[in-house]
Amino acid sequence: MVRRGRELGLRVALADVLPWNNGWPNAEPTIRRLNALIAEIARDEHVPLLPFHDTLEDPERPGRMRAEWTSDGDHPSPEGYRRLGELAFTSP
Repeated sequence: MVRRGRELGLRVALADVLPWNNGWPNAEPTIRRLNALIAEIARDEHVPLLPFHDTLEDPERPGRMRAEWTSDGDHPSPEGYRRLGELAFTSP
């Protein structure tokens, strides 16, 4: 997809997978492995990686979003989306 986007003249960035409160703790190892693969693709293809996981991860509860940053344990809240949007629009 990265290469095809470039062929089409698009600016390409990748975003990693968000923490998943309702899937924690079982999904967290899979999410971390997937995010490592996404980071590897970003490095290999020389495209920016938007660290969505780390942006919304609660440092006091690793693998989960802060309560105020999720609306239902699956998706970001309006405040969570605001944080992701700010990251996306300030990244190179």
